[in-house]
Amino acid sequence: MKRLLCAFMLIGSWMTAEAHVNSPISVEIIGPDGSVFREFPQTTRDGSLRSYVEAEKGARYEVRVRNSSGGRVGLVIAVDGRNIIDGRKSELARTEPMYVLDAWDSQSYAGWRASLEAINEFYFTDWQDSYAEAFGDRSARGVIAVAVYREVPPRSVEQEMSRSPAADAGASAKAERRADSAGTGYGDRRVDHAVEVEFVAQSSAASRHFIKYEWRDTLCRKQLIDCDANRFWDESVLGFAPPPPGRH
Repeated sequence: MKRLLCAFMLIGSWMTAEAHVNSPISVEIIGPDGSVFREFPQTTRDGSLRSYVEAEKGARYEVRVRNSSGGRVGLVIAVDGRNIIDGRKSELARTEPMYVLDAWDSQSYAGWRASLEAINEFYFTDWQDSYAEAFGDRSARGVIAVAVYREVPPRSVEQEMSRSPAADAGASAKAERRADSAGTGYGDRRVDHAVEVEFVAQSSAASRHFIKYEWRDTLCRKQLIDCDANRFWDESVLGFAPPPPGRH
């Protein structure tokens, strides 16, 4: 059963979230048959963990997170820039609703939360059919993001509470490519139980993970995957029949 952060969070001095490559978690995208989507890691300068995956149109998927640390962690998960619990625009902040993952545990997050009893499944679709586009939000299209927050130790919570109040958790070619972007839809309803628990997040993220999903054609253009060229159908070249050799 999944655990949700309840309305118990401390607001202390704000610190800029820092990402560390040595993350307490790992993130995978899982298909409906249990297979793991192949990732193409990217080099980053900000310390975040970034990669590409190939989206398959119409396929349902889950975000599987494994906690390799000995303590609970809080997970702010956003798909296409929207928090998957409350559906609102996400900044991956500690003040947002988050899932709580126990030490050494793993969970799969498979949809937009509709209640404590059910979700609406994630599935890859055209951007126009995506959940984020329904709200006119194109700020983070095609990105699955996970921010990880470690738990504040109990003694530190008591000290912080003496000082801080509690708060509730709360028409160019480029344009054509954007129109063809992959998105995540608001799929079928299914049972998926969750309960509320108390969790106090540290002020900065332990790590941030960004997975950009794209259609195969896009990954081919980016040369992230090897795509077989068709010698009779090269869409990148438009030309005319040249004169035969030796003729001007």
